[in-house]
Amino acid sequence: MLLPAGRVKKRVTWLDGVLLIIIAAGAVYLVHRVRTRLNYSWNWSIIGKYMVRRNENGRIVPNLLLEGLLTTLRLSIWSSVLAMVIGTIAAVLRLRKSVFFRFFGRIYVELVRNIPPLVLVFIFYFFIGNQIMSALRIESLVARAGPGTEQVLRVLFADPRRLSEFFSAVLTLGIYEGAYMSEIIRAGIESVPKGQWEAGYSLGLGEIDRYRYVILPQALRNILPALAGQFISAIKDSAIVAVISVQELTFQGLELMSTTYRTFEIWITIIALYLVLTGTLSAVARRVELRLARKG
Repeated sequence: MLLPAGRVKKRVTWLDGVLLIIIAAGAVYLVHRVRTRLNYSWNWSIIGKYMVRRNENGRIVPNLLLEGLLTTLRLSIWSSVLAMVIGTIAAVLRLRKSVFFRFFGRIYVELVRNIPPLVLVFIFYFFIGNQIMSALRIESLVARAGPGTEQVLRVLFADPRRLSEFFSAVLTLGIYEGAYMSEIIRAGIESVPKGQWEAGYSLGLGEIDRYRYVILPQALRNILPALAGQFISAIKDSAIVAVISVQELTFQGLELMSTTYRTFEIWITIIALYLVLTGTLSAVARRVELRLARKG
């Protein structure tokens, strides 16, 4: 039977069963060792109360862990959008005929990729981020904003009192991830056949329109799996901004661990929450990839 493009017939083998048994046995052994050797008493009941809580009006609202998850999601979305913009611009610059543009794009990519992300976080937070926030007068604008505006900022970004840290984190992650996305996008653009460039030119399209309507849509289909992997990396890399007190998932885990001493329960829960984010993104990217393959 012929299968659709991009689909592979799957079946469970005896090796899969053996691997599942080994993994399950390892998990049971690990739990046993923790209980017997570390004298650790498991208490999973605390996780629920740190996921949701009731506010003063009696409504169920997110608590620390779920708030951290939502902040991680916001960070990942905005930094990925910024990284796509920066990466696309850098990729186009590296493909220009001008030596200056190619040199500028190359310097950005090599410089960012060879600096530890923790160093970038401190540079942008303590030096660049504060200067940008001061120049834009974000704090004064937030101080004059009404309750409705504050609520919008809280939903889309972060607590208005912590916008400086949040925007610094987004800027840092966007620049860092953009350097890697630049190489992915450049490879995708170079994979488009030369005839497509000539076809866009023969239609009278300008350079921007050729990229917008002809080149980038085809490049996106080729680089979608790599881009999905980079988006997943953005979710995981967002944990680094915990060092500047951005209250994302890892930061909340550190705070809870220091107050409750429930080390294993908290970090296992955090691992599960990260897996939910990355697994969902992987599944969506796979469906989009299969759909594009069928249309292609």
